[in-house]
Amino acid sequence: MSERIERDFFQRDPEEQKAFLEQTWCDSCMEVNLGMEEPAEYELKNTVFIEGKCKRCGAVVLTEITEDDF
Repeated sequence: MSERIERDFFQRDPEEQKAFLEQTWCDSCMEVNLGMEEPAEYELKNTVFIEGKCKRCGAVVLTEITEDDF
Protein backbone atom coordinates (compact mmCIF):
# COMPACT_ATOMS: atom_id res chain seq x y z
CA MET A 1 0.00 0.00 0.00
CA SER A 2 1.37 3.41 -0.97
CA GLU A 3 1.67 6.16 1.57
CA ARG A 4 1.01 9.83 1.12
CA ILE A 5 4.31 11.76 1.08
CA GLU A 6 3.91 15.37 2.22
CA ARG A 7 5.59 18.05 0.12
CA ASP A 8 5.99 21.81 0.70
CA PHE A 9 3.77 23.73 -1.72
CA PHE A 10 5.39 26.99 -0.63
CA GLN A 11 8.79 25.88 -1.97
CA ARG A 12 7.38 26.39 -5.48
CA ASP A 13 8.06 29.58 -7.44
CA PRO A 14 5.57 32.33 -6.41
CA GLU A 15 4.19 32.60 -9.96
CA GLU A 16 3.67 28.83 -10.08
CA GLN A 17 1.89 28.94 -6.70
CA LYS A 18 -0.36 31.72 -7.95
CA ALA A 19 -1.31 29.73 -11.06
CA PHE A 20 -2.15 26.58 -9.09
CA LEU A 21 -4.22 28.57 -6.59
CA GLU A 22 -6.19 30.43 -9.27
CA GLN A 23 -6.61 27.83 -12.03
CA THR A 24 -8.97 25.41 -10.31
CA TRP A 25 -12.08 23.36 -10.93
CA CYS A 26 -14.68 22.87 -8.19
CA ASP A 27 -16.81 19.72 -8.57
CA SER A 28 -19.35 21.15 -6.13
CA CYS A 29 -19.79 24.57 -7.79
CA MET A 30 -19.20 23.08 -11.27
CA GLU A 31 -17.16 26.17 -12.17
CA VAL A 32 -13.61 26.90 -13.20
CA ASN A 33 -11.08 29.27 -11.60
CA LEU A 34 -12.93 30.05 -8.36
CA GLY A 35 -9.65 29.73 -6.50
CA MET A 36 -8.23 27.52 -3.78
CA GLU A 37 -7.38 28.18 -0.12
CA GLU A 38 -5.27 26.19 2.34
CA PRO A 39 -3.16 24.32 -0.24
CA ALA A 40 -1.45 21.08 0.76
CA GLU A 41 0.89 19.36 -1.67
CA TYR A 42 1.62 15.64 -1.51
CA GLU A 43 2.73 12.67 -3.57
CA LEU A 44 0.73 9.44 -3.75
CA LYS A 45 1.62 6.48 -5.98
CA ASN A 46 4.19 8.59 -7.88
CA THR A 47 1.64 11.30 -8.66
CA VAL A 48 1.80 14.81 -7.16
CA PHE A 49 -1.41 16.49 -5.98
CA ILE A 50 -2.31 19.91 -4.61
CA GLU A 51 -5.40 19.81 -2.42
CA GLY A 52 -7.22 22.74 -0.91
CA LYS A 53 -10.64 24.27 -0.37
CA CYS A 54 -12.79 26.10 -2.92
CA LYS A 55 -12.85 29.83 -2.11
CA ARG A 56 -16.58 29.97 -2.86
CA CYS A 57 -18.09 26.88 -1.19
CA GLY A 58 -15.26 25.35 0.87
CA ALA A 59 -15.45 21.94 -0.86
CA VAL A 60 -12.23 20.00 -1.45
CA VAL A 61 -10.47 21.03 -4.67
CA LEU A 62 -7.87 18.61 -5.99
CA THR A 63 -5.32 19.32 -8.72
CA GLU A 64 -3.20 16.50 -10.17
CA ILE A 65 0.19 17.76 -11.32
CA THR A 66 1.37 16.41 -14.68
CA GLU A 67 4.81 16.76 -16.21
CA ASP A 68 3.36 19.48 -18.46
CA ASP A 69 2.75 21.58 -15.33
CA PHE A 70 6.46 21.72 -14.39
